[in-house]
Amino acid sequence: MVMAATATKPRGNAVAGATVALVLLTAMNFVNYLDRYILPAVQEQVKGEFHLTDSQIGSLTFWFMLAYVGVSPLTGWLGDRFRRKPMIVIAALAIAAMNFFTASVHDYWSLNVRHAALGVGEACFGIFAPALLADFFAENQRNRVLTIFNLALPFGAACSYEGGAWVAAHYGWRMSFVTSAVPGAAIALLIWFWMREPKRTGGAEGAAKVDKAGVLSLLRNPAYLSSILGYAAVTFSLGGISWWMPSFLHRVGGYSIEAAGGVMGPIIVVGGLGGTALGGWLAQVWSRRTRKALYLVPAISALLTAPPAVVCFFGPRSLMVPSLSVAVFLVFLGTGPVNAATLNAVPANLRATAMAGQLFALHVFGDMFSPKLIGVVSDHWNLRLGLGVTVITFVLGAAIFWWGAQFAPVLHDARGEAVA
Repeated sequence: MVMAATATKPRGNAVAGATVALVLLTAMNFVNYLDRYILPAVQEQVKGEFHLTDSQIGSLTFWFMLAYVGVSPLTGWLGDRFRRKPMIVIAALAIAAMNFFTASVHDYWSLNVRHAALGVGEACFGIFAPALLADFFAENQRNRVLTIFNLALPFGAACSYEGGAWVAAHYGWRMSFVTSAVPGAAIALLIWFWMREPKRTGGAEGAAKVDKAGVLSLLRNPAYLSSILGYAAVTFSLGGISWWMPSFLHRVGGYSIEAAGGVMGPIIVVGGLGGTALGGWLAQVWSRRTRKALYLVPAISALLTAPPAVVCFFGPRSLMVPSLSVAVFLVFLGTGPVNAATLNAVPANLRATAMAGQLFALHVFGDMFSPKLIGVVSDHWNLRLGLGVTVITFVLGAAIFWWGAQFAPVLHDARGEAVA
């Protein structure tokens, strides 16, 4: 109640209810990533029970991402035309329901169906939530806000790796999914009762009709395209590594399944949270001097991640965990800035559509195929070589961000005055 009361007055570059919305949506984003990374944490047990190949394990992500990108055009269309709060609540409840459903899965194809259905719920939330937050905060504050929102990614993934592996080791892998469903349902109810639906910002621009020409204009917007395609290249790498690293630590590093989760958890908490926070702060400060900062920070992040990734995959076992820690810290530097760059590059009336386009690119050109590809390479050669593919796309992502920096739009504060 205190939070709700303190968030009812406009404050600086935010409007009434902004703080409550940021807290609740960040909490739900935490659950979102908690749910997503449970399967990688327990996949060695799943593989053993269902007698699967690495290629089949990698295919689970393919069906998840296929559903994710298949529904994104519809969710983008809905998000730019209708109230987003009810749709966010429905998506959150759907995510929780899919995790409850996993307890009754007893064959590989049912697991595929469940994972695909989870992708639909996550796609809806991933499109509606950032677009709604953009209506609460001004352009020059979105990097800070989305950095906070995206702190949920490493924290959720870390809790999923460590907590999911622990629950699976003691109570079975199905119970790992059941325990993640409860917080999602609870937060959905809090969003329904506490969060406001903001007015769409942008004045006449925000009220403009969303038509075919407006949507197609995104394909001629280099600032937007470079942000989503650079992010897609990095996501190819990050998605593949996230999916296979627990198995890599188990098979190559010699860790037990529970111990592998115990290693991944602290690395992602410390490195992911630290990298996300530092990258957001760096971009916020640098943006006061140049509008290119929201592109240059992700570029530097991706480029610097490649060397420690090589050491982790191909170096001595003694350097596996230290180099992984450095790589995780560096790759998360660009998480907040790149999402702010995407939203700032488009008109107010196209934000949900733009986020849908981003999700489509992230997964069609990013992590839809990387776990499968790594699994195929692992089946034919080894997992070291499979993960080595991701180094190439880190460098590619850095190049795309660097190129896109020249098209970065001028940033404005809540009064419409240029700040960079």
